[in-house]
Amino acid sequence: MDEINVLLHDLVPEHAILSEKEVKKVLNDLRVNADQLPKIRKDDPVLKTLEMAGQEVKEGQIIKITRKSESAGVSVVYRMIVERVR
Repeated sequence: MDEINVLLHDLVPEHAILSEKEVKKVLNDLRVNADQLPKIRKDDPVLKTLEMAGQEVKEGQIIKITRKSESAGVSVVYRMIVERVR
């Protein structure tokens, strides 16, 4: 059975894994520690798709999620990748 690329679906927002430099800036701007960010599980379908596309997906990395809507414009959230939510 072929794998489905969930990133191609209209309702799935853009996901991007941040570099270390980007992480430092985001955490500084938000005035939080990485552990204070909402979590996203490593087995999330979007993260699995990124991994299949050749991106390295590791616990502790920060991912930027950009949602676009006609009513709210652009909304950006950050999540820390975890093996499982504790």
